[in-house]
Amino acid sequence: MNANSLSAIIIVTILMIVMVILLPLADRTVCRRLGLSINDGISTNPDADRLLVLRKGVLVLVFCLYLLVLAYVAFFSRSAAADYLIHIAIFQDLSESIQIDYGIFEFFQVLFTEGLSQAFQRVHIINPEDISQVYMNIAMFVPMGYLLPYVFDWFRRNIRTRTVVVSFLISLLIENLQLATKLGFYDFDDLISNTVGAFLGQGLFLAFAYVNTHPDWRADVRQLHHWRWKTRHTALHPFFRKMHVVRATLYCTDMAAAEEFFLHKLGFLLHKKITDLATGQSKMLLYCNDTQIEIVCLPPGSEPSAQDVTIAFNNNDRIRSRLIEQGIPVSEYALDPYTNLRTFRVEAPDNIAITFIEE
Repeated sequence: MNANSLSAIIIVTILMIVMVILLPLADRTVCRRLGLSINDGISTNPDADRLLVLRKGVLVLVFCLYLLVLAYVAFFSRSAAADYLIHIAIFQDLSESIQIDYGIFEFFQVLFTEGLSQAFQRVHIINPEDISQVYMNIAMFVPMGYLLPYVFDWFRRNIRTRTVVVSFLISLLIENLQLATKLGFYDFDDLISNTVGAFLGQGLFLAFAYVNTHPDWRADVRQLHHWRWKTRHTALHPFFRKMHVVRATLYCTDMAAAEEFFLHKLGFLLHKKITDLATGQSKMLLYCNDTQIEIVCLPPGSEPSAQDVTIAFNNNDRIRSRLIEQGIPVSEYALDPYTNLRTFRVEAPDNIAITFIEE
């Protein structure tokens, strides 16, 4: 391995360590001193909205700088080849770079019987450059898997699949651009290595960034494990991952007022309205994405009790601003006592309150 390859590996490794460890620690420390909540709670700083926008801008800038480095390594640091180059033999170069005496099974036999040092005496590195290339392909996409959920809410809401899938698509785009511009190989090894790197970055985000920004994670994990063990034989336990509430039923005394508020002010979609000819009672089903709200009109003279429906969204500031623009009175932010997330309320007719909570 030449000095340039070794220095590049050292630099990339140091940058990964700095990013993984120092970024969440610095972020948490600065936000705590400024009185900013980064866990969808209520910030104590009166200028929190502007500072949180500034924080998001800094994180986006960090991500853009990483993309510039990635673009330089993938394109601008290379010279164009004379022809289009495609390499489809998966990890052939890597397998030819490592030679193990007596085969892989004998290697593990020696590992478990004679120890680690004896086992690695049977391993010979033929071409370190190929090994360093695989390492660099993995290392260059670790920040992708780490920064995507750190910077963008959309990836945090479904971190198991979105981060890795988008990272794979970005790697696929890079390989196609390299092929089209003749700046490197169209290499299947790179696709696999990049995706592995993004998967490792996603795991590092959970292990470091999420842990540092969510100090109560240990209690949450213990409670989850206890719940899984205690309820594993209950009727609905095998189906919990695929179940969610889709419909809430509210009661009103004036259907016209309910239609005015939910349809014309909030913008729900009327799916169906039913009127019982025998009793004259009417009800309707409203849609808003996957949320369904059923409105049932009570008989004249009835007085509905207090009703509350809670709707989750990932950026309640946008909803709150939109409601205010439409002239709909909204409450100040409050803290949900169960989850410590921000909430605000909107009063609807017939003693109905709609609570919006951060997702």
